Amino acid sequence: MGLAIPSATNLSLFISATLVLLLVPGPAVLYIFARSVAQGRSAGLVSIFGIHTATLVHVAAAAVGLSALLASSALAFNIVKYAGAAYLIWLGLKKLVGPSDIPNVEGGLPPRSRMRLFCEGFLVNLLNPKTALFFLAFLPQFVEVNRGHVATQIAFLGLVYTAIGVLTDSSYALAAGTAGRWLKRSPMYLKAERWVSGFVYVGLGLTAAFAGNQKK
Repeated sequence: MGLAIPSATNLSLFISATLVLLLVPGPAVLYIFARSVAQGRSAGLVSIFGIHTATLVHVAAAAVGLSALLASSALAFNIVKYAGAAYLIWLGLKKLVGPSDIPNVEGGLPPRSRMRLFCEGFLVNLLNPKTALFFLAFLPQFVEVNRGHVATQIAFLGLVYTAIGVLTDSSYALAAGTAGRWLKRSPMYLKAERWVSGFVYVGLGLTAAFAGNQKK
């Protein structure tokens, strides 16, 4: 019996989807940009580690909760899976037609100590219900129940997501000195971010829903 992780095909799809999601800069990236521009690259990196430490907490909660759900009812797990696909589609539609959620950081942010930067990033991400909902919606789409150990699969996918997130966010923090100020006030970026990320979420939700139908 092999290691209970998703198949190579599912894992490659997950990595591709994660890269697309994380490479489209959103509010968290602009926060990292603002910190890096205001206090230097190291401040941005500390903020990133705080944010993604909280990501690991959300991943652990999703792994335990979804595993318990499957143990009690395979039907309930599938309902959550399809509800997650619908939630991803809703996120995309909200992004396309709703008001912009890009924070106003043009005026800069007050300086913070390294410990406070880490704690602030950690708490902001930990206490964000949207982050918890996102992982409950996103991770089950790539779980293969027939391979067993759902918690292990979700934890593995979450670790992969977090590792990619640290790498992509760090690249933005390192680039902030040259591109941060321009990006925050670029109408072209604000317009492109809305459309690209909106269609990414809708496409991901539709793909997950139809893929689930084919597995049946």
